[in-house]
Amino acid sequence: MLALYWPWLLLLLPLPLLIKQTKTTDVGGHLHIPGIATTTTVTHTHKNKQSRKRYWVMWTLLLLAIARPQWLGDPIELPSKGRDLMMAVDLSGSMQIEDMEINGQTVNRFTLIQHVLSDFIERRKGDRLGLILFADHAYLQAPLTQDRRSVATFLDDAQIGLVGKQTAIGEAIALAVKRFDQVDESNRVLILLTDGSNNAGNIEPEVAAQIAAKRNITIYTIGVGAEVLERRTIFGKERINPSMDLDETQLKKLAEMTNGYYFRARNSEELNSIYQQIDKLEPVSRDQLSYRPKSELFYWPLLLSLLISLFIVLQQQWPTVFTPKTKETN
Repeated sequence: MLALYWPWLLLLLPLPLLIKQTKTTDVGGHLHIPGIATTTTVTHTHKNKQSRKRYWVMWTLLLLAIARPQWLGDPIELPSKGRDLMMAVDLSGSMQIEDMEINGQTVNRFTLIQHVLSDFIERRKGDRLGLILFADHAYLQAPLTQDRRSVATFLDDAQIGLVGKQTAIGEAIALAVKRFDQVDESNRVLILLTDGSNNAGNIEPEVAAQIAAKRNITIYTIGVGAEVLERRTIFGKERINPSMDLDETQLKKLAEMTNGYYFRARNSEELNSIYQQIDKLEPVSRDQLSYRPKSELFYWPLLLSLLISLFIVLQQQWPTVFTPKTKETN
């Protein structure tokens, strides 16, 4: 985008018009015949008009150069010490249970998480986001970064069973604590999504939560899964609870230990509402800094002005070369 650093200087553009111009008068000794203009007078008048135009263009270009025209590039975000938000997503075998819906279509739990969490990631502009996937063990899929697009891509590429079939909640929390320790002090938040209970890993969730609390890390736990699911059997329809393995008591305790909250997501509407509540509890950082690269352009009008002044000087030194010849009339 083209912009002027001092645009108010353009108000001086009509300044030459305010300067009183002296008019030359003819001195006696010249013979004037009424109705006939001499060649000298016509030529002199023509030269004056050309000179005024050139000086006016020079004045405009000089004024434009002083106003400092600049080309502004697209805004570039600078890293800031804002909120660090890590997301830990369960990839155990039970996440493939199809008890959720998206726009009337039945999907499994992980597909729903991918769908809703992607919108949440997009809204977290200004925060550093990270992604942990866990099942038998916890793995860092995306380190804390402001590149939200890459985090969303890693989430979309994840697959159920990629890191096992069990649920290592304690390891997921411990890995998040470890990653938070490697960054500067900031608001540290962990969002943990699971549909089961801890049955794998080398550290108990409560022990990991105690360490997190000492590091001032807030944990928001989300239990995913419907409470009622109908399935067909040889005896007809049967209603079961697909979330029997969900340990809500433990998830509530983990959140309370770190001054966080536990949420229950039984469908897409509840999960989306949970992310909106987290947005309110942990608002997006507002101190995000950005800058727009600037390219100075003042030398272009300045160069044109100098070329015009050079042309005027040369024309005055060698008028026969730079002044077009006029046709002689009989």
